[in-house]
Amino acid sequence: MEIHQLRYLLAVADTSSFTKAAAALHVAQPGVSAQIRLLERELGQDLFDRSGRQVRLTDAGKAVIPYARAALAAVDGVREAADEIGGLIRGHIAFGTVTSHGADLSSLLSAFHRDHPAISITLTEAGCEELVAGLREGRLDGAIVALGAQRLAGLGLQVIDDQPLVAAVAADDLLATRRTITLQRLCEHTLICLPTGSGVRSILESECRSLGLSPNVAFEASSPRALVSLVEQGLGIAVVPAPYVRNRAGVLALDIRPALRGRLALAWRLDGPVGPAARAFLERARAVL
Repeated sequence: MEIHQLRYLLAVADTSSFTKAAAALHVAQPGVSAQIRLLERELGQDLFDRSGRQVRLTDAGKAVIPYARAALAAVDGVREAADEIGGLIRGHIAFGTVTSHGADLSSLLSAFHRDHPAISITLTEAGCEELVAGLREGRLDGAIVALGAQRLAGLGLQVIDDQPLVAAVAADDLLATRRTITLQRLCEHTLICLPTGSGVRSILESECRSLGLSPNVAFEASSPRALVSLVEQGLGIAVVPAPYVRNRAGVLALDIRPALRGRLALAWRLDGPVGPAARAFLERARAVL
């Protein structure tokens, strides 16, 4: 079993394609296929189901993937540890984030890259569930995730934002005479929300699921300010952090019951190897976010 075979294995698993994996690895596709076949022969198991348009992991493939990731992380850690002794930290960091949040990631990334030019960084935007899975499976070194009703066992968490969420309604809406609204009543109205995968959307959906509710989302917009503007036009009700409604003419804020909070956290995996590059980045992120 060779290290490069494990890299090929993970590339095919992550892309569901031998062709895409070969392109990502900058090698010929027949070479990737041949090395995977050799690995399967050595293990005595098919690791991929090749019968469909996309290749999929077999049960055996799913079982070996976590060990392949851990093995490659250990190999990379050996190189990074040696570089660290020599005063140079090099390596790669995979960081994920929910969309539409206020964390200043651009300043963090630019300052970190300036101090550690030998470390490459991949930034991925995704939904909270996908980010948590990426952390637990070792595909991500860290992520900004939304904290809702779900439990995030096995992850270290540092809250970086915590604000009350309110229901923004137009001043001429019949609901504007109220001061509060229940989550159940809210789900009966037309909602304007941030895109799926954003922090506030993840929190709303998580709380609704815990109560057996389903939000009626009719419109989406990319920022809380855009949501409030759509509320002003009478298109529906928006769930946004309270500061976005303050001092906004034509829009009123209703407290939601049970109370919702827009909580975002920096998250990282508690177990498994952490290389010098990831450790340095997480230390910086925990200090500045």
